[in-house]
Amino acid sequence: MAAPVAWGWQHVWIRGSILKKKYQCFCNKVKFLSTVSGGAGLLSALNKRGILKDAFPDSAAQVQLPQLLQSGPQTVYCGFDPTADSLHAGNLVAIIGLLHFRSAGHNVIAVIGGATAQIGDPSGKTKEREPLSKEAVEENTRGIRESLQRIFANHELYFSSGSQKLGTVTVLNNASWYHRWNVVSFLSDVGRHFRMGTMLSRHSVQSRLRSAEGMSMTEFSYQLFQAYDFYHLNQHHDCRIQLGGTDQLGNLMSGHDYIHKVTGQEVFGLTVPLVTSTTGDKLGKTAGNAVWLNRDKTSPFELYQYFLRQPDDTVERYLKMFTFLPLEEVEKVMEQQRQDPGKRPAQKRLAAEVTKLIHGRKGLESAKRCTGALYHGSLQALETMSDEELQELFREAPFSERLLEPGVTVLEACRLANAIPEGARGYRMVTEGGVWINHSRADNPEQVLIPGQHILANGLTLLRVGKKNFYILKWLNL
Repeated sequence: MAAPVAWGWQHVWIRGSILKKKYQCFCNKVKFLSTVSGGAGLLSALNKRGILKDAFPDSAAQVQLPQLLQSGPQTVYCGFDPTADSLHAGNLVAIIGLLHFRSAGHNVIAVIGGATAQIGDPSGKTKEREPLSKEAVEENTRGIRESLQRIFANHELYFSSGSQKLGTVTVLNNASWYHRWNVVSFLSDVGRHFRMGTMLSRHSVQSRLRSAEGMSMTEFSYQLFQAYDFYHLNQHHDCRIQLGGTDQLGNLMSGHDYIHKVTGQEVFGLTVPLVTSTTGDKLGKTAGNAVWLNRDKTSPFELYQYFLRQPDDTVERYLKMFTFLPLEEVEKVMEQQRQDPGKRPAQKRLAAEVTKLIHGRKGLESAKRCTGALYHGSLQALETMSDEELQELFREAPFSERLLEPGVTVLEACRLANAIPEGARGYRMVTEGGVWINHSRADNPEQVLIPGQHILANGLTLLRVGKKNFYILKWLNL
């Protein structure tokens, strides 16, 4: 039996007056069928993993959408606006949702919003985005395309069995279809199908209209463009399912309404939960706590450490949501966690699985090397690290390349790295035990650097002064 439809009262501000409007909400909390066959089995599995939150229209979760998925390969899309040059952990649930659909044989489309990024989605925002130049959008689009293609490739390489028939992957830029429109034609052909009352009733619009900043016409028009994206993909790629975060629900509904009005076809929306930090803040660039998916912004080591540090009350949910481990295996990992929580097996498995998905096997190996070098004092890990890994690991540490002169002492090395002050004070810092070289205390200022001890096989000398001040010397003429 279909779940009941939610009814409510919405106050809509129109031309300075309050219009009280009773409206029907198309979304219902997802109550997926428990059968393990066909489309309902996929939706049920995603629901159990915490990846799906809501579905619309009302009958979607119960009857129509499972039947559609069971009838043959479908096309599912999700959009990503290039407002930065990398995606972040907040985008990861939607990407993983697409990957699950692909694993089930459905075709997926990732749309990069090269056009819509210049408008700015007001959903979840308290003020309007800063305008982006065309050049910035193009640069950001390249970074996000690289993110998506790398993650899809890693999933196919490391998380798919040879027996699986994966669906296709397509990455599109919506600027490719908007350049054919002019504003008069777009408003005449597309805008006439939207009603102001419905548009004003959207939560993202209402919250902004009540704010001191208000909402610009540019932002208000965003839902038209996202709706048209869905329509374009429906017409050109037979796409009938859109995936988005819960903050996108109003935009998804606009797309559903527009397609239904113009074509009479039934399409579907699915939302994924927003990922929040331990303090409840949404993970993303606006909140200032983004964990990026491109290496030049968040290294494999930093990504690995982020998931390794998740608290015990979060890790099971994240194992289900962010990894492709069967749920039975998740339960086994959590049982190990309960038996020996000090070893943190659940956090280690979570960090490894996510890092391999984002950065591949080499990225995971890099993260483990960096972890060993920094937290376990492993000289072997230090010796095998590349210059890129060194600079990622010690991102704030000064990096110097020097010629190695015969007889260079500990004191001279510290001064070459500008790690200690000149004169007697710097000398005392060494003699008093405040300097470490390659994880070993170096308290003799006159000690000549010894290859294999102070200078590793890769030409590295890692200096630490005090508890947290690192300096890297790279000797060039070994």
